[in-house]
Order: sequence, then structure tokens, then C-alpha cells
Amino acid sequence: MDPREVFIKNGCHIGTQRKVEPMRKFIYRIRGDGLAIINAQEGIERMKVAARFFARYNPEDILVVASREQAQYPAKKFAEKIGAKYVVGRFMPGTLTNPSKEYFVEPKVVFVADPYADRQAITEAAKQGLPVVSLASTNNIYPFVDLVIPCNNKGRRALAAVYWLLTNFVLKERGELKSGTIPEKVEDFIAPKQQEE
Repeated sequence: MDPREVFIKNGCHIGTQRKVEPMRKFIYRIRGDGLAIINAQEGIERMKVAARFFARYNPEDILVVASREQAQYPAKKFAEKIGAKYVVGRFMPGTLTNPSKEYFVEPKVVFVADPYADRQAITEAAKQGLPVVSLASTNNIYPFVDLVIPCNNKGRRALAAVYWLLTNFVLKERGELKSGTIPEKVEDFIAPKQQEE
């Protein structure tokens, strides 16, 4: 597996037309139509850093959060494969800060799909002094995020590839995947399309 090839083939390097200052350092070039192209090597390297970081924790101490619809399925799949806890869909206020709530959890690290959509989780993690890792596209600012992974965090296929790559990297770091890749393909991480009404 060539991670860079997987990253590019699945559009993980396609940013948005909006480019915010904190993300400019990850932009490789601007296409003729104004779309920012994310530096694929930078995205891969940061995924590997995140994988090394996650591998230092017990799996159940990692909380994976994804409220954006396209990210929910692959985020849950990633969490299940590495043994992490997850909250997909609406992140209830107090999940990390209010022990009286039945959904209260006490992770040691929080991993979110989108700094804007998952801002409630980031805010609560910051209050608790928890490290936060986040995917981010060229239009995302990311206060309180300790490690950002530059990538397309909006497209279904791109998100599937990002979480698939991360699954492989984490399991390799832990020594649970000796060679090759997990049996699932990138396609297995793609969120099924919603049924038309």
C-alpha cells in the first residue's frame, strides 16, 4: 500500500475554495478553479504522528467524535477497529464535563472529524485539559486542537480513505498489523448513501 496514492486517488488532498490562515502552510497549490490542493505528504505524515500518539493510549481511553453526516460511518468503523469509544451524530453537552449525565465519558484523548461541526466536543475537551486531534480542510480554523491532520474532511470517499489509512497506521504502531493492510478496503469505510424518501 502506498498511502500517498490512496490519499490522492480518493480525493483526500482536495481542499475548499476558502483558505484560512492557519491552513495555508498545508496548501500545495491552488487549482485554476480556485480549489486549494492540500500537500498529500504533509497529510500522511501527520496521520502517522496521530497514529503514534493514539498507540500510546489504551484503546478505550480514545474518544472518536463525528457529528457531520458523511464522517459518522467511517469514524465509527475506525473506532470499532481500534477499540476506541465513539460518539457519532449529535454530541450532547456535558458528555465530557457533567458526571451526572448517563452519557458522560472520561477519555484521555479526543479525536474529531471537523473543528467546526465538533466544536462542542473540542470545547469540553479543552475544559478537561484533554489533548485533541482533528481532521481539518483548508477552510477550518482549529483553536484548542493540539494536532491537526490536513485533508478533505467533507467528501464521503475522502473521509473513508482517511479513516482507513488511520486504522492501518494505528494498528501497525501497536504491532497488531504486521504487514499489508487490514482485510477491509477503503470502500468498506464509505458511508452508505441515505435512502431517497
